[in-house]
Amino acid sequence: MSTELATLLANNPLMIQSGVDEDTAAVAGGNANQTKRLSIKGGVFRKMVGGKEVGSIEDRHMNVIFVRMAHSASRQCYEGTYEEGKTVSPICWSNDSVKPDADVEHPCAPTCDVCPNSAKGSNDSGVGAKCKLSWRTAVVLPQDPSGDVLEFVVPAASTFGKEENGRWPFKSYIGMLANNNVSKGRVVTKIQFDTKVQFPKVLFSPAGAVDPKDYDAITAQGKTPAAESAIKLSIYKKKETAGEDVSVSEPTVRETTKRAPAQATDASEVVKKWTKK
Repeated sequence: MSTELATLLANNPLMIQSGVDEDTAAVAGGNANQTKRLSIKGGVFRKMVGGKEVGSIEDRHMNVIFVRMAHSASRQCYEGTYEEGKTVSPICWSNDSVKPDADVEHPCAPTCDVCPNSAKGSNDSGVGAKCKLSWRTAVVLPQDPSGDVLEFVVPAASTFGKEENGRWPFKSYIGMLANNNVSKGRVVTKIQFDTKVQFPKVLFSPAGAVDPKDYDAITAQGKTPAAESAIKLSIYKKKETAGEDVSVSEPTVRETTKRAPAQATDASEVVKKWTKK
């Protein structure tokens, strides 16, 4: 990014809130990476665009509305240990956590339930599983339900477990909503960091009712290509010939944040909450 553009973005954060229009994307072609996602790396809500951090929120919570969810968890297994900033291809993966996807060349096992890499203690630390489980979702911000769709991937530690003082892991939270005949898109959900653990873990709770006038927009958002992409595990593959890397799709969390945390009621206040990079 040029120094001039960085300065413009720092002083005018609304420039990037609506993303790239059709003409700009068409001319840029393959050079335009507008993948947007919400990251919880380091216990901080971070806004990522094209793999780069463009802002962060110091609040320990933020509100969202779920517009789409994968119907099951997904899995990815990598060889070796994770290296910051290095993009590598997984050796095995599954969109449904039942069996490896059809395009996995060398599956680690016929099904995920019998795979040794899915067992606790199989990773290098001897604590967690080598094959990482996560749950893919698509959300929008309550302040702008017609705005950008944000891809948010819920990690395994935030997915399963029991209610804790009115806060739930993801699957238990959705189950609680269903037991009370409430759909995900009719409730504003608070995502809150669990400060009792040292690693990034979030819990979920209901924060309010969605305004009925926004129902149609939320339904429409769940049918967009961005929402469809958000819930599908896509995989980066390294091209074997000519030594080139080819991105068939990348296992990153796509994000779209048009405004920031839920507690702000005015759009300008929301934008100010992002710490520009």
